[in-house]
Amino acid sequence: MKKPGTRHKARRRAVDLLFEAEAKQVSPADLVAERRVLVHTDESVGQIHPYTARVIDGLVADQAQIDAVVSSHLRGWTLERLPAVDRAILRLATWELFNATDVDPVVIVDEAVELAKELSTDESPSFVNGVLGRIADLAPQVRSAAAVELPGDAED
Repeated sequence: MKKPGTRHKARRRAVDLLFEAEAKQVSPADLVAERRVLVHTDESVGQIHPYTARVIDGLVADQAQIDAVVSSHLRGWTLERLPAVDRAILRLATWELFNATDVDPVVIVDEAVELAKELSTDESPSFVNGVLGRIADLAPQVRSAAAVELPGDAED
């Protein structure tokens, strides 16, 4: 078995934080900020990896869009009916598919499936793979559109 890499651990921490924030009904960004303060006084609280923070910040900024995309690609399910951990994994991976241009979409889907294997039900890995496979088809267009928007945004 391959040893998980740093980015895998950062993704897992992001899923944990998304899950916890939903359970506590708080913003994931607020939870990250709280942990960054706590790490100085509580040795049991680990540092927040920069990639974890990047994903959480991106998800908070784009949550309505991400949820709409995930919801539109579910078959026979609603976002609210999914197990909370599956929701967190799908949100994380969808954000990455659209925004993490330094990561191949195949890797993103594989990582999400691995997280589902580690954290969720026996049926979740294939479910997550199917949903993300459909969403991954959109990733090239979304990434291209974002790349075209960036130069114009820099001038503002």
